[in-house]
Amino acid sequence: MLYIINFKTYEQSTGRNAIKLANIISDISERLKLDIWATPQFTDLKEVAGTIPALAQHIDPISFGSHTGSVLPQSIKETGAIGTLINHSEKKIDLGEIEGCINIAKQLNLKTICCAADIKEVIEISKFAPNYIAFEDPELIGKGKSISKEKPELISRFVKVLKDLNPDIIPLCGAGVSNKEDVEAAQELGAKGVLVASAIVKAENQKEALLNLV
Repeated sequence: MLYIINFKTYEQSTGRNAIKLANIISDISERLKLDIWATPQFTDLKEVAGTIPALAQHIDPISFGSHTGSVLPQSIKETGAIGTLINHSEKKIDLGEIEGCINIAKQLNLKTICCAADIKEVIEISKFAPNYIAFEDPELIGKGKSISKEKPELISRFVKVLKDLNPDIIPLCGAGVSNKEDVEAAQELGAKGVLVASAIVKAENQKEALLNLV
């Protein structure tokens, strides 16, 4: 099972706190032999990537040039990051941009985790063959209600649709995942990993929350 902890832009996962959380993740993943990746902010990416497997929260479909304010995939590669999120519900982009991001990431050997909000989006994104598609119901993100318990039929359908479309794409899910019961339910439904954010990052005891998840 793959665990991806999204640091977002929470105070508890910014700057020094990002490094603190990365060290907690490193300790637990090494001790329990688990795959736990993180998606810190761009300013913390290089340092976090030196501690644990890290992903960018976003890239833009550009190469070197005059693109002020954009996120250059080559720079993400230079930080030591292993990949990137694409099309997260809080950073939506259109299908043309999604395809461009996936293509340039492939050229740079960056893993692509592309988020989808519904089955229609899964079908469209699967045409671009990202490494992973993460199914997240926007209505449940940050609500503390797990998609694997609230809407299990959506995950089952997503897994089946994705397997039929392209079995090489690995199915992940997110939205409200908080504990090991949520993870076990997602796994039973066919997901190979989960995206988690506030349940870990905003927990009073991040280490305890992460242990409760894994």
